[in-house]
This record gives sequence, C-alpha cells and structure tokens, in this order.
Amino acid sequence: MPIRIDNLSGAPDTTGALFREGHGLPRLRLRLTPHKSLTPEGFVWFIGATAALITVPLFAILGTAVFWALLPFILAAIWGIWTALTRSWRDRDIYEEILLWDDLIRLERHEPRRAPRDWEANPHWVRIALHTTGGPVPQYLTLQGGPREVELGAFLTPPERLGLKDTLERALRDKAR
Repeated sequence: MPIRIDNLSGAPDTTGALFREGHGLPRLRLRLTPHKSLTPEGFVWFIGATAALITVPLFAILGTAVFWALLPFILAAIWGIWTALTRSWRDRDIYEEILLWDDLIRLERHEPRRAPRDWEANPHWVRIALHTTGGPVPQYLTLQGGPREVELGAFLTPPERLGLKDTLERALRDKAR
C-alpha cells in the first residue's frame, strides 16, 4: 500500500526514533511509497520463465557450433533483463515521511543515491495546495508554509494524492486530544 498511516497519539513518549526533543512523539506519521508491481517472487519467476523461453530454440541446435555462437548473446540478453529490472527496483526505493506534532510538521524525502531532503514548518501556517493543471503530474500536491513550497507524493496516483490531501487537511484541522 503506497500510503501507511500511523496515529501515534496514544503511544508512550519514550519510543526512541520518532521521539523529538522538545516536541515528544508525533500525533500522526504518514509514510508514502510508490507502488511496486513486481514482488521478489515475481522477479524470480519472470527471470526463470524468460530464460526458459529464450533457450527453447537452442534445443534444436544443441551440440553444434551454432549453439556455442548464440549462447553468449542469449546469456547477455538474460543478464540485460536482470540488470534493468534490478536498477528499476532500486530507483523505486523512494519514500516520503510526514511527521505531525501540534507545533511542527516535518517532511523527509529519501531517494537512492541522494542525501535525504527535509522541510519543516508550523502546522498552523501550512496550506495544502492541489494544482489540477500546470503541474508535472495530474493533481499535483504541494505543501506551502515556511521558507519554501514542496511537492508531496509525486509518485502516487491522482486518486491517492486526493486521498492524501483529505487526510492531511483533516489532521491539520484536528487538534490532538
């Protein structure tokens, strides 16, 4: 699931990683991840089926010089598919984490081969803007407040971004009890 919501208001204040000095434990934590359609098991099945289907024509020329001439190219094709899929998988290891306290909202974006980027603002002044046109993706979602405007969940589908907007607006509107 691309959006994981944790309501942390009832948890103890000494949990470590999410505990922030001076703020305590956040009352809401959202973790946004892109959808990955290929599971690790699916990857194994896909590579196995591809290798089996590519090698079927080789059975007709098994034991000939042509077999040995074609074998490196077939192995290179399988290796290329393997490499492309693993690279695509690593590039999708993106996630955004939104932490919300009563007096602070924090967004952290983690991407492969890049340093994490973060943004903080007072939730009282934060506005959620949904750009229906003109953005790099349909239903482009941004957070405005603090020194700059930041994009949010650009890797999500448009309906997921609309749901995220509603969830964030509700969380910003409601105070912790």
